[in-house]
Amino acid sequence: MSDNPVGTPPAEVHIDTELVRSLLQAQFPQYASHPIQPMGSGWDNVMMRLGADLLVRLPRRAVAAVLIEEEQRWLPELSARLPIDVPVPIHKGRPSKDYPWPWSIVRWLPGDGADRSPPEPDEGRRLASFLSCLHQAAPAGARANPVRGVPLATRAEQVGERMERLARTTDAITPALRAAWRDALAASSRTERLWLHGDLHPLNILVSRGRITGVIDWGDLTAGDMATDLAAFWMLFDSPTRERALTAYGPVDDPMRARAMGWAILLGVMLLDTGLVDHPRHAAVGAAILRRLTQNYGP
Repeated sequence: MSDNPVGTPPAEVHIDTELVRSLLQAQFPQYASHPIQPMGSGWDNVMMRLGADLLVRLPRRAVAAVLIEEEQRWLPELSARLPIDVPVPIHKGRPSKDYPWPWSIVRWLPGDGADRSPPEPDEGRRLASFLSCLHQAAPAGARANPVRGVPLATRAEQVGERMERLARTTDAITPALRAAWRDALAASSRTERLWLHGDLHPLNILVSRGRITGVIDWGDLTAGDMATDLAAFWMLFDSPTRERALTAYGPVDDPMRARAMGWAILLGVMLLDTGLVDHPRHAAVGAAILRRLTQNYGP
């Protein structure tokens, strides 16, 4: 087991406002004079706000270029049935001599991440409605994601390594958390191929004045086990609110509950472990998820 956690993957290209301006001038000149404001980056993409109503989303790694293409292909179709806004690509940017991959211009969605702007309890039912509309049978062409929507057993070794490392350096890995992870690994699996967001942690849920205003970052869009997304209820809400939301979602049996909590543990452990290296906000979100899970372990 390595004692050296890996942080945010390094960018493979340099992306700045000058590059974005040149791409706009060449491909979408109608926006070339709009103000451009850096909005940060994640593991895969750099975000630049474009004027008041748009956002430019550019892969910072080759692996993310495929994910952008998946967003461009499927989000326009999926968004039509979703009751919460998602960043549908408006324009599809092309590679250029200065930038090697496809990129997108999407609508700007207001709000801040749910870690900084928590949703009101009633929003649990809106999120349940959103997931009910999303979790429909995916077509044969839907991408298989090797790290989302899959049986948790395929992630057990990596998660176990992260948990043991965090147990040595933090107080986040409690007996209750370990018990919940064991329950998740033991739970029976489902084989349906349903559409999933795949990365539905608090940073990817936008909230304004207590209301969920958008669900962003669809790079992990895939088909698989809906427990991957149901984990959001354990990451965002305490028990009474979570139970009302799950009732609104529909039948959720005990194995699915266990797997959903397992996915919440996986995401919390990953955010804390990697965030401690170089991303304080990710670390804070991961720690908060694991605290909430410890407090809410059980039905």
